[in-house]
Amino acid sequence: MGFRAAVFDLDGTLADTLEDLADSMNYTLMSFGLPAHPLEPYRYYVGKGMLNLARSAAPEGTDEELLVRIRDRMVDHYRHNWSHKTRPYDGIPELLAELTKRGLRLAVLSNKPDEFTKDMVKTFFPGVFEYVSGARDGVPIKPDPTAAAFIAQVFGLAPSDCLYFGDTNTDMKTGRAAGMFTIGVSWGFREVEELTEAGAQAIIDTPAEALRFLAKD
Repeated sequence: MGFRAAVFDLDGTLADTLEDLADSMNYTLMSFGLPAHPLEPYRYYVGKGMLNLARSAAPEGTDEELLVRIRDRMVDHYRHNWSHKTRPYDGIPELLAELTKRGLRLAVLSNKPDEFTKDMVKTFFPGVFEYVSGARDGVPIKPDPTAAAFIAQVFGLAPSDCLYFGDTNTDMKTGRAAGMFTIGVSWGFREVEELTEAGAQAIIDTPAEALRFLAKD
């Protein structure tokens, strides 16, 4: 298979960010006098941007103005606390090194705010990714395929030349809509069934398994 680039989701795909996200949102909820949540529900709350995270975590019926305030306070807290427990998944640094060795062009596309996406990639994967993008004003977030398609354009490649890796239905829909070969990772925040139902063209259980989709030297 002659793939020439790989696009990765960040949270739940490259790095386990769940506890820091949950801790910051729980801190924020309690600061507004709202109930916090155990860790497990956050697997389903995250992945669709910070406002949607606030919408999922806040009590049902919370008005939009308060949701924006929760989002903004959570973002401010997370800015200073995102690196306490977050770490790359086992095998990810080795996979990225091998992909680089084989000449693939690498990108990150996340619904995490662009500021945090770039900071996290710079911290954990310095000098590895050619293109890194989080959520930005004026660019629709995933599952809209605009940003993914733009990465292929930046690389001067057809979308079909690109692998897309992610751990949620949002990622599977994004990769498929962009015309990339879309691979679900089972070590992330969601179940394999969700990935398959959302259109994953393959599922991998370890980062090393990604190498089987590359042409033999």
